[in-house]
Amino acid sequence: MDFCVADAAIAHIEAIEELEKQCFSQPWTREQLLSQLPDEQHEFLAALHEGRPVGYVGMMCVLDEGYIANVAVSPDWRRQGIGDALIAELLRRAVSRELAFVTLEVRAGNEAAKALYAKHGFVPVGLRKKYYASPTEDAVLMTKFLK
Repeated sequence: MDFCVADAAIAHIEAIEELEKQCFSQPWTREQLLSQLPDEQHEFLAALHEGRPVGYVGMMCVLDEGYIANVAVSPDWRRQGIGDALIAELLRRAVSRELAFVTLEVRAGNEAAKALYAKHGFVPVGLRKKYYASPTEDAVLMTKFLK
């Protein structure tokens, strides 16, 4: 199936809200998602199929640091390269912004996500005990150093 990666827009928020509910036990609110729309401090990308989001990734930039918030792909669209394409484009933009590093948290038991991030050069740098709820789980802090 074909998709493209583009900046997320207000028109995509309703579908992104639905993806949040499908992918996370504690989904972000509409207001939280709206606050992530692209601006000087945020990159928010959507993978679009026929104009509808089937995945997304968001990053907040503080000085020369990038913090990835959520990465989500519709369960129906997994294993089709969407997460890979989203992370690759986000990292391309991080380099354009001259960020020193990009970092994220991932559930310790999410082997597929950890493998995806490792493929893009992220390495484990720490552990946040009991970071996630529903269910309670540690987070692995992974970072990709760009400089």
